[in-house]
Amino acid sequence: MIEPVVTHDVAGYLLGALDPVEREAFEAHLPGCAECRADLDSMHPVADALAQAVPQRSPSADLRRRVLAAAPAATGAPRSAEPAGRVPTWLPLAASIALTVAVGGYAVRLQSRVTDLEVRLADAVQRASAADSLMADARRTAFEAQSAMAVLAAPDVARIDLRGQVAAPNARARALWSRDRGMVFTVSNLPALPGGRVYQVWVVTAVGAPLSAGLLMPDASGGGSVYFATPADIPPPVALAVTIEPAGGVPAPTGAQYLVGTPTPL
Repeated sequence: MIEPVVTHDVAGYLLGALDPVEREAFEAHLPGCAECRADLDSMHPVADALAQAVPQRSPSADLRRRVLAAAPAATGAPRSAEPAGRVPTWLPLAASIALTVAVGGYAVRLQSRVTDLEVRLADAVQRASAADSLMADARRTAFEAQSAMAVLAAPDVARIDLRGQVAAPNARARALWSRDRGMVFTVSNLPALPGGRVYQVWVVTAVGAPLSAGLLMPDASGGGSVYFATPADIPPPVALAVTIEPAGGVPAPTGAQYLVGTPTPL
């Protein structure tokens, strides 16, 4: 007995174009072939859509009469066979439909792969961006540490101790300042900041208005340490102050004073 040949023709199976032997062989093959099952699943939506591709209309009574009159069964005339060697008229249409279904299934799988690649690419870009951010933070921290060590070792370093004011009686701060190397500012026990606000450090000199040294964002306990690069031509400070200001800082102090201190000779 000759075993039936498995055609693997998913489109033909879906359209009902296989003969009984081919259909039986394909259905026996299908459970063990993941590729054919995937093709069948991807082609189903396209095949379903083909049925709706043209307007659905009911034939007129006159058309039905003429078709039945011309049918061999109505006249008793034997059905003529297709001439030998002539391609059946329905075959090109069936091939076109099968090709459309196959291309549609391939397009669905291809789109799925493109979407997956886009997700993986976005994840890689996000990871690279995070790595760049961490590297920038590490470089900034290293620079601030080196700058702070330079201030501590400066021959002209001056110490300024700051005490808490009415708004923050328990707060304390210390600044180490060098004209050439900048300022190291350490704080503790500052109250938590309200939304949209920031602490700003001011250098008060004997001449002119207070100069902003920079912004201060304490940690959850109200403490922290930060390095400020002050101008080399700044006049000697006669006091330091910390105020609370709108986020981003302001050119001149407007908020309540939280810390104030004067220089102490070392």
